[in-house]
Amino acid sequence: MNLLMTLHRKFCPIPTNCCGVPRFRVAGSPQPKLWRQPQALFSMFARTAGASHVYACDLSKTMYELACEVVASNQMAGEIKILHMKSLDMEVPKDLSNRVSLVVTETVDAGLFGEGIVESLIHAWQHLLLPPRPARLDGPAEGFGRVIPLHAVVFGMAVECQEIRRHHRVCFSEVGGLHLNEAIAWRSPVGNEPCIDDTAEPYTTERMRQVPGGYTALTDHFQAMTIDFNNPQELEELATRKPCRLCLPIVKEGMLDAIVAWFVLQLDEDTSLSTGPDEATCWEQAVYPVQGVLGQTVKPGNTLVVDVSCKNSYLVFHSIAVLNHEHKMEIEVNTMSNQTSNTLASEAELCDALANLQTTSEPRTTLLHCLLESSEIARLNNTQYNDHFKSALSSVLSSLTSVEGGIGVSHNIGDRSLNMNCENTNGQSSSDLTSDMLCVLDVSEGFSILPLIAAKLGPVKVFSSLEKVPQQAALSALAELNEISKDVLEFWHNYLEDDSPLLQRPQTGKLWSVIILDAIEMCGLIRQGLVEKAILARCLLRPEGRLLPRCIKIYGMFIESETLQQECSVQGKEATLGFNIAPFINQFKVPVHVFLHLSTLPHVQLSEPVELLKLDLMSLTTDDLRSEIRVQVHSSGKVTAVPFWYEIYLDTETSLNTWSDTSHWKQAAFVLDNPIQVNTGDELVLKIHYHKSNISMIVNCG
Repeated sequence: MNLLMTLHRKFCPIPTNCCGVPRFRVAGSPQPKLWRQPQALFSMFARTAGASHVYACDLSKTMYELACEVVASNQMAGEIKILHMKSLDMEVPKDLSNRVSLVVTETVDAGLFGEGIVESLIHAWQHLLLPPRPARLDGPAEGFGRVIPLHAVVFGMAVECQEIRRHHRVCFSEVGGLHLNEAIAWRSPVGNEPCIDDTAEPYTTERMRQVPGGYTALTDHFQAMTIDFNNPQELEELATRKPCRLCLPIVKEGMLDAIVAWFVLQLDEDTSLSTGPDEATCWEQAVYPVQGVLGQTVKPGNTLVVDVSCKNSYLVFHSIAVLNHEHKMEIEVNTMSNQTSNTLASEAELCDALANLQTTSEPRTTLLHCLLESSEIARLNNTQYNDHFKSALSSVLSSLTSVEGGIGVSHNIGDRSLNMNCENTNGQSSSDLTSDMLCVLDVSEGFSILPLIAAKLGPVKVFSSLEKVPQQAALSALAELNEISKDVLEFWHNYLEDDSPLLQRPQTGKLWSVIILDAIEMCGLIRQGLVEKAILARCLLRPEGRLLPRCIKIYGMFIESETLQQECSVQGKEATLGFNIAPFINQFKVPVHVFLHLSTLPHVQLSEPVELLKLDLMSLTTDDLRSEIRVQVHSSGKVTAVPFWYEIYLDTETSLNTWSDTSHWKQAAFVLDNPIQVNTGDELVLKIHYHKSNISMIVNCG
């Protein structure tokens, strides 16, 4: 073999978890992304195996420079040529002297095709690789091209999973005293056919073996698709290939929540790599939530009909129907499908049992469709969250007394600039407010029903900070459904000029009775600017007014978790087969790991939970706080991390814990650079520093 080239990933800003490479949180990303940097490692494998000419390419400048450093550190700088470009832009002989005999690529995501492997390999076969060896030709492979991996097989199963359900389907008809489902069809953007475009993925991802609450397989594992990466014609025809229709017998009773997919990469004739849910691997599985009429209880005797295809470079599982062979031989059809009922019943490849079945044709009520992010749906489904806010709002609103106009600011805020911002100077005014009218402002991120919960509690004027017109329409429809006067609900952004601050007086001479702040991000971190917002919000409250929440306590504990260590940094040279990569990759790690499911994270608890810090939002005047506590170890082990979570106090009697079975929040953890060996009874000193919503920690031996 005289030439070898490794291809870049479709997206490559920051690396993560493959071949011992850690996972990192990308700033501003709602979820952690699985970026990997295998180019340097694969190239060094190839050179060590005897390849005479090795090329690698990467579009990311950061990853290109990192690969150069790694190769130089392993004394191969003159033996591997690294190109700062996309493989799609490479040409022969401009970038490569000749066509190559082997391409090695790992441009795959949890859904196999989502990072552009098909597009990259079509280009490689057309412009960079030697022609493939004909299938019937025996003998040496010299003079022909080849791709690693050879091919892939996609597998799937239908599952019941409460954790998936509560993020993609509104599960309750009534929450916080409000009726939800009678006027609105709630939708998650994941898995909806109309939402699949070049920028929206048709699936989300989960590590199913660690999903909270577990899951139940409703079908046997099934083979959904095969793809031969060494067959250029098959790659080119994939996008136009007719969907493969599968009839899947239900083998266990349960709620149909999702199709879960994974794949097996056949690297060569003897070696394969599986991303299945039962494998101890860094890979997550692709999850296709089931929504609409198909989100129902199924049982043995039913058949799930699924179409599998590749659309817009994504692997797509589209649930078409659930066949019920007993009760009146009916078919429940997914109304999101592009297939009509008649087409479904007449498809030749559909099971023979369909021939005599009839489709349901009952008239359906026209509902307003509202698309919500999975985090917004999970918050709607958090009945404890909404009920606790209802209780706190009821308490504070009943305690507030009407006062005459000309209310003064109840808190002495020394910063003059904050007082200047208290006036609504946008030249507009919300609808006329009497001086004794109670006004509630909700500045929660995303869709929130808290304004309507407040409106149901008494004569108040409520203001929502929703900006998206479809979501405003949905909230207005909910208000009408729950017999809330249209004069009671206002949308605060409609009264603000562009770029003007969100926190202002409702109108000149008027102050808020309650301001609801969104304190904690779903990922487990304190929302940026929380203390600053609280300081400003307090000067906009009437004397008896309240912030919700009023106080946040941060809790944590010592744990030992090898899993967390491996996901946060490269552990030595063993995982990278002796190559020196760890120092280069680890420079990108961050100390705080987010989006944790602490309840399913493999770990050993080494201490009891302790209070780390308290944020009193009704009195704090600085966002720079420190504390130092002594923590006793109750089990011997190695302290590798300090996971933390929050107790959110809405009032003195009502609180929400972000580490509970019903919480829509995830947890976070501070991971130590150097683990500390401890014995039962040892005391460690834990120093906590809170600065501008960021938490840092130092752990010392007592």
